[in-house]
Amino acid sequence: MRTSYIASVIALAQSLPTQACDDCYGPQNDVVLTRNVRRMQPDAQEATVQPRAPLEWGQLNFLHTTDTHGWLEGHIKEQNYGADWGDFVTFSRHMKHMAGNYGVDLLLVDTGDLHDGAGLSDATRPNGNVSNAIFENIDYDLLTIGNHELYVTEIAYETFSNFSKFYGDKYITSNVQIINPTTGQFEYIGSQYRYFTTNHGLRIMAFGVLFDFTGNSNVSKVIKTADLVKQQWFLNAINFDRPIDLFVVIGHNPPRPTASTSTFGTLFKTIRNLRPNIPIQTFGGHTHVRDFVVYDNKATGLESGRYCETLGFLSMSGINSSTYRGNRNPRGVPNPTRKAVAVPSGTASASLSSGTTSVMASNSSSNGTTNSTTSATSTLVYSRRYLDWNRLTFAYHASGSQDFDYRSGLRVSEEITNERKTLNLTALYGCAPATYCQYCQPFGAPGNIFTLTEIALATVVVNSSRANNPRLIIINTGSIRFDLVKGPFTYDDSFIVSPFDDSFQFLPDVPYSLASQVIGIRNAGAFEKRELTADDFDFPQLTLDRDICRDPPISHDHLEPRSFAGGRVVRRQNTAPTPGYTTKDDFGTDGDDTPHSAIPNFRQPNNVQANASFPADGSKPEKVDLVFLDFIAKDIVSALNSVGGKYTTANVQQYLPKSFTTNSYLPAYAKVAWQAGVPNCPVGQGVGFSS
Repeated sequence: MRTSYIASVIALAQSLPTQACDDCYGPQNDVVLTRNVRRMQPDAQEATVQPRAPLEWGQLNFLHTTDTHGWLEGHIKEQNYGADWGDFVTFSRHMKHMAGNYGVDLLLVDTGDLHDGAGLSDATRPNGNVSNAIFENIDYDLLTIGNHELYVTEIAYETFSNFSKFYGDKYITSNVQIINPTTGQFEYIGSQYRYFTTNHGLRIMAFGVLFDFTGNSNVSKVIKTADLVKQQWFLNAINFDRPIDLFVVIGHNPPRPTASTSTFGTLFKTIRNLRPNIPIQTFGGHTHVRDFVVYDNKATGLESGRYCETLGFLSMSGINSSTYRGNRNPRGVPNPTRKAVAVPSGTASASLSSGTTSVMASNSSSNGTTNSTTSATSTLVYSRRYLDWNRLTFAYHASGSQDFDYRSGLRVSEEITNERKTLNLTALYGCAPATYCQYCQPFGAPGNIFTLTEIALATVVVNSSRANNPRLIIINTGSIRFDLVKGPFTYDDSFIVSPFDDSFQFLPDVPYSLASQVIGIRNAGAFEKRELTADDFDFPQLTLDRDICRDPPISHDHLEPRSFAGGRVVRRQNTAPTPGYTTKDDFGTDGDDTPHSAIPNFRQPNNVQANASFPADGSKPEKVDLVFLDFIAKDIVSALNSVGGKYTTANVQQYLPKSFTTNSYLPAYAKVAWQAGVPNCPVGQGVGFSS
């Protein structure tokens, strides 16, 4: 049984097994299904554009995931990213088989943030109760913790008592500790480091380092990287008493040193100063971008996007090792050829043009890397690729789709389908008539999600006892986490678009002359990214029991059209190059596995404001109810006072019940405004596509 309530933590710590059961994973026991079965979730879109070329296999290869945030069902309404976790289970097994056939090593790496972003992870208590168990179907070689595993005590203990024990010493938290409820003492959530030898003899020392996060609950502790690199155990591990062929440093931590939260520069310098000629490979996350960084001629870093949109692939050859028994350049496939030298392209960026957080830095000597070299000439060559998360991509790189499916992958896909039904994630609120994006349309355009929120707020955020009072409703745009794609708008989508639990408060009868100035003051300030806090984890939730090695029987219910409650998707096909990621990194612009057309990226305001119940003759009211989110209440009061108001937070009142939150108003709007077409909702193709 999987549970993590605090009252049960001590019992869990004493009773949980310390490793995964032997038969949870293993391609040697898998059965390939040769039937032409359409996988993914039954309501998912299929990609139409395949990758540009086969992968370049090297002496050592990596598959990298990060910031999955519960998107294990894939992006149901976006064709570029429609694969689910079962498809990835199958693909990872194919890749392991291929690595064995080529006589090379393949390692699977994840760098944290497993939930808070989609219903499969967020509709349970605690968050991740179901999705973590599904995630565990991948036999990762190295994993580390993200900040979203630490916000809430209950989730932190779930990670400590269950998730870290499942992966054993592969789960590395070099700078993250938690109070053991049995002893009352701090101890590492995972292992401090991992020294291991690959199947073909490479000797690797691995660390897992979270950025200097300070928003964790008080039962955990994040050791600052500047302090970590001075600790004797860390220095001893760098100067280990056994040979090291490669350092692998993973972290929920941006690999580009100029990113504001990155601490990889400190880690790189420390290791390089002590071991000047040993290669260093980093894998990062947190900034939700595609990026590849060159530190020196024997050190690079990779970040692989977000939300199951991207699967990172990295290969390298030229690692000197006296114990390596594999092929340095496997035959029959392309091999890596590029030295670790940054291209002088002027800038380095890696983001989805529709608005993923970008890391920008000038290139050459100021590209955000050290631009230094080791004391010896490097024999290393590299290749990196950012794979779109879809079935067509996976089948292409698995060397043919006819024999793609493994029974283990089908089982996981079916489990996702069943869990989505159990959690009621496909419950239909309405049919979104268009795609509303965060950044691909200018503010005010019909396809801009913040334009939509103004309409929705004016429609449904209303206190019935004050319905006739003119009101201004202000929310911060950081309360919207993702795009809203044309098609069925479901319970799942409510988490995807805005998982936050901010309630609506107000100041009654504020002079319009003051209230009307607040939006301008708010938009003149700095952007406020809305981070999750402990208060955001109290949605109506369902706790499910789940054995670690559950192996449900295979059925084909998931191949049927979606039920009436969820809406039936009407699919369209597109054979033209699709809008999507257009990445520029330290190796240039050829990293995207599937070429895409760029998606526009428009700047958006910090806040939006809706007007409601204003005089029908177009005149301005004398007074208004100024409505806002509790998250920004102090700032609203401050803005009012800056233009002559005399308010305090003691004047703030609750406008609607606390149960009606930022997670509630779009579903409420869909119920009244988006009923056309229900239950047969036409679905779009994703962000950036024309309607």
